[in-house]
Amino acid sequence: MKSILIADDDKVSCHLLRGVFKAAGFAVSTAPDGRAALRQLKKTPCDLLVLDIWMPHINGLEVLAMLRNEPTAPRVIVMTSDGTPATMLQAVREHAYQYVTKPVDPAALVEMARDALAARPAAPPIEVISGQNNWVELLVPCELGVVDRIEAVLIRLEADLSPEIRDNMIQAFRELLNNAIEWGGKLDPNLKVRISYVRARKMLMYRIADPGTGFKFEGLTHAAISNPENNPIEHSDIREAKGIRPGGLGLLLTKSLVDELVYNEAHNEVICVKYLG
Repeated sequence: MKSILIADDDKVSCHLLRGVFKAAGFAVSTAPDGRAALRQLKKTPCDLLVLDIWMPHINGLEVLAMLRNEPTAPRVIVMTSDGTPATMLQAVREHAYQYVTKPVDPAALVEMARDALAARPAAPPIEVISGQNNWVELLVPCELGVVDRIEAVLIRLEADLSPEIRDNMIQAFRELLNNAIEWGGKLDPNLKVRISYVRARKMLMYRIADPGTGFKFEGLTHAAISNPENNPIEHSDIREAKGIRPGGLGLLLTKSLVDELVYNEAHNEVICVKYLG
């Protein structure tokens, strides 16, 4: 049975989450603050730490920093009512595995816990190269599970945008990052994709650079973006002939969601831009 430690100074939240995790089949213990959590971890290691940020004595960010180089440190899910980008980015910098804003959806948190516990034990962390609110740069390992983790951070960075723009940019970002990880990085977690998020007064830009050798659009005959104007479903026939599952709409859809989609010469680096206002 996997074990979870909940560290939160909110007694009601702690009691609720304890019951939810126990009902889901986990062994659960609790700690009222960061200092008590560290003592408990030293005495009895756990598989997953669900950690509030702002607690008395030692806060969650300090706990993360102290655990960062511990060989037996558990995976950490950070939960907080402080969803500011600075706090979230500091949690990423200190190698938190996942991030959730209070009030927490119990069912979603249980699913997040299961995903965190199922991830590879030696999965490389996300590295923060730049942590400014208007310029975030990350190095992420080439494994598909990282996409959801990054999305949780980006949603906070884009909280002031209209839901339509935010959803479109997140959808475009997911498609491009999945492609970079799967095709550029060959799902090798030892390889890294470099992600940049740049926010100007009238522009939002993502830049994604993968470790692969790139591609040519002429070779993407199985993708809708390569269809000739007189045959908008040609890619479907090619996919069927090659025994590839239905699909191939990703890049074409992405292009429709943003204002600019620009690749470098090798096509292993892409910039997508949305103009604001």
